[in-house]
Amino acid sequence: MEPLIEVLDLSKIYNPGENEVRALDGVSLEIMEGEFVAIIGHSGSGKSTLMNMLGCLDKPTSGEYFLHGQDVSGMTENQLSDIRNQEIGFIFQGFNLIANLDALENVELPLIYRGIDKRKRRELAAEALKMVGLESRMKHKPSEMSGGQQQRVAIARAIAAKPPVILADEPTGNLDSKSTQEIMEILFKLYEDGRTVIIITHDDEIAQRAKRVVRIKDGQIEADYMNEDLDDREENSEF
Repeated sequence: MEPLIEVLDLSKIYNPGENEVRALDGVSLEIMEGEFVAIIGHSGSGKSTLMNMLGCLDKPTSGEYFLHGQDVSGMTENQLSDIRNQEIGFIFQGFNLIANLDALENVELPLIYRGIDKRKRRELAAEALKMVGLESRMKHKPSEMSGGQQQRVAIARAIAAKPPVILADEPTGNLDSKSTQEIMEILFKLYEDGRTVIIITHDDEIAQRAKRVVRIKDGQIEADYMNEDLDDREENSEF
């Protein structure tokens, strides 16, 4: 089976020359369709840079990145924008909701850029909000919702168009433990439904809830392993 994501000897260098910083240094990685992966590292490890590469938000200095078998590492900004729009659903720590739009309108917004007609947009947005348990809050604005509810709106926005990849950057970073549990359960359900879920985190506890963990340090992959005890922890209701 061909990997959904294939990264080959990827490097990102800032300030080339005497004071250069190698944010990524020869990273190679494969992620198969339907995996649930946590990429973990401390501040400055390179995990955010790797996320920007995987999300087609930035270009590598060298190396190759294949998404669905297509080399995206050398694409133009317009081409990368199209790839992001069609292939990737983003979830950010800061929610990034529009304050004067209600939940339904926030979820609909990216669908406009996909050229989806109004009736279909409304249908997809409502379906996504139901998936995250917010069917009764569709007309509420962000200021009328808790942090956990706002993050669920952000997840609904990311999944509404059914992109193959969900890329979550510190998705529970601003949340309390109860909301964190709820968000992780939603992400795990998306994985069970066949989505490819990639979480970027600095938190070991969050990483250990993924099926696979990729540890990054000093711009290089330090470890890459499966969470073999995850099924045991699920059975003991510790997820």
